[in-house]
Amino acid sequence: MVALSGKNRALNEFSVTRVGEQVDDTLVMLHGYGAGLGFFYKNFESISRSKGWKLYALDMLGMGNSSRPPFKIHAKDPAGKITEAESWFVDALEEWRKIREIEKFTLLGHSLGGYLAVSYALKYPGHLNKLILASPVGVPEDPYAVNADMPDPSESTFQEEFTVDQETTTAPHDTPSTYDAKQRRVDQGQNEPKKRPYPGWLVWLWDANVSPFSIIRLSGPLGPRFVSGWTSRRFDHLPANEKQTLHDYAYSLFRQRGSGEYVLPYLLAPGAHARRPIINRVHGLGRQVVKPATETSPAVKETGYPIVFMYGENDWMDVAGGLAAEEKLKQVQKKMLLQGTEEEKRKENGSVKVVVVPKAGHHLYLDNPEEFNRYMKEELDETRQHTLREKGQQH
Repeated sequence: MVALSGKNRALNEFSVTRVGEQVDDTLVMLHGYGAGLGFFYKNFESISRSKGWKLYALDMLGMGNSSRPPFKIHAKDPAGKITEAESWFVDALEEWRKIREIEKFTLLGHSLGGYLAVSYALKYPGHLNKLILASPVGVPEDPYAVNADMPDPSESTFQEEFTVDQETTTAPHDTPSTYDAKQRRVDQGQNEPKKRPYPGWLVWLWDANVSPFSIIRLSGPLGPRFVSGWTSRRFDHLPANEKQTLHDYAYSLFRQRGSGEYVLPYLLAPGAHARRPIINRVHGLGRQVVKPATETSPAVKETGYPIVFMYGENDWMDVAGGLAAEEKLKQVQKKMLLQGTEEEKRKENGSVKVVVVPKAGHHLYLDNPEEFNRYMKEELDETRQHTLREKGQQH
């Protein structure tokens, strides 16, 4: 555990460092809602083979096996509540970064971890050399989400994730592994959200801020059976011993004191649409001011970094959101190359791609770990080559 400032604030971490070689690239992995770093168990060994890398997987504050301080929101206005909820997590990540003395790193975030990775990149610029968003929640815009009622601070929410079975998740389709927005543009009218057909009980639970984990905690001896129903249905492809271990791990997390789980209705409206959508903020990724202008020198801005959107081909997160974000980011880079200073143009390092992992759903890193790990290796190798070029050490 890495102790942070304040009462009962500490992050649980798992790290792997290669020995006997120069290691100066760092990958930080963030899990999704209600999960923990152990869900990445099929990725650690493969990722840690990448030369020159140190790996950290973190349990976000209030989740996994990190400390679970009370989750309280003090802001009164909707925008302030969103900002405070995001900051609850990303401030802890930034404090951890300083303690670990990491200047630059690659950030991988899954689901809610992807959403918060974007929030971190925008609030604390200048520290990322690549951003990988695996099935990120909250990318597309939903006009109903922004002004939907927010709950009082208590408990949180249900997700569609709890109703998906494994057979549906890993069914193969003729899906290309990489989308090119030039070839497949997103139809502007196609992705407009319709009025939500959510059942009344779901909206009631959401607005009342009732968490699936609180139901598990209140169910006493029946709790393991509830969790087993989800793990058995969702991860049926795993060997029996792994499935049982994952069930035991998930139950050990779900039954702990509620904390970070209560954030969800502040960030999302019922369903998975963000109150502050990523698509409306994505243009700022890699373009933030890192040193304000002075009387003698202009402001220093980030000059872009690679951004990768990854989805499972049977993902309930819509890949169209990633494709729309790709288009926006490409337009930002095009504008920068036309209007930026000569130094900014020379240092420009922005790029964006959308990748689809076959035979996988929302938990793409666990549904098809071989393909996910292969894509990750490509991304880490690419970043490593860039690091060596900057250091003048590439052969």
